[in-house]
Amino acid sequence: MALSNSQYDAIMRVYNQRQFQDKREQDKRIAEVYEKIPQVEALSDEIAATMAQAARKILTGDRAAADQLKKDAEFLKEQKAIYLKQNGYPANYLELQYVCPDCKDTGYADGKKCHCFKHMEIEILYDQSNIREVLERENFDTLSMAYYDRNHVDEKTGLTVYDYMSRVIRECREYVENFKNEKGSILFTGNTGCGKTFLSNCIARELIRRYFSVVYLTATDMFDILAGSRFSGGDDDEAKDRASYILDCDLLIIDDLGTELINTFTASQMFYCVNERLNRNKGTIISTNLTLGELQDAFTERVTSRIMSRYKIIPLIGDDLRLVRRGFMRRG
Repeated sequence: MALSNSQYDAIMRVYNQRQFQDKREQDKRIAEVYEKIPQVEALSDEIAATMAQAARKILTGDRAAADQLKKDAEFLKEQKAIYLKQNGYPANYLELQYVCPDCKDTGYADGKKCHCFKHMEIEILYDQSNIREVLERENFDTLSMAYYDRNHVDEKTGLTVYDYMSRVIRECREYVENFKNEKGSILFTGNTGCGKTFLSNCIARELIRRYFSVVYLTATDMFDILAGSRFSGGDDDEAKDRASYILDCDLLIIDDLGTELINTFTASQMFYCVNERLNRNKGTIISTNLTLGELQDAFTERVTSRIMSRYKIIPLIGDDLRLVRRGFMRRG
């Protein structure tokens, strides 16, 4: 999940175009105001001349004169703001207006990639993978209840698979609707083929459409990325960027947890990822075939305790839907 040079250049061209458009729009606003309020143009010229004088005084070492000229310029700015307000304009109407005020449409804030840059970065990385195509196939619009058993009552839930999964799907839709304010986390458990990945994809597609950054990784891929960042010696910027996606994206989806090689490193990194994202108030969805007991045995009680206390645990029930669709299993 690293940008190529051409992809990076494509993002920077977007910022260059934004800056050009920002300046063009500002010039239009200035021309509009100067035509309507000539006093503002005169004040702007006087402010520029006063600040230029202040700069010359600083160069000659006359700090007191420079400070006085700066005070004069501030007074002139106040007068300009009064004229703007009297004519129905906001005080900042003549200033540059940015798509992203945090980085001023440069892509970088405080020497680091801005959140808007990271959003575009993730969008590009998704476009180069097949996740877009998958989400067009697996989403709430294509979800069908026809394959869920309406007759057999599950002993644990007291509901038919159809009724229980209808409730689960409502909860998933509510998760999407509340995501902006709550950034909650979900653990999907259940046997192979019961819909864990499909529901994760349904949520991912809706949140991407709402301009949240979503990163989807199998557990194996996630631990490979974290290992690459951990053991790169701090010299691999691409490895650090890939690891930062895991911690900083709005929603992280970890699919098939428990199918990877589990050892002390993966257990420690799992706790770090879960704990850090909770502390940053970021949403996470984990899907696993493991039971909670098996999860605890594999990743320690410390990991499981954090998940059980802060995640919504959603067990999925029913037959393997892939076999049902192919007619290998009877549908109720």
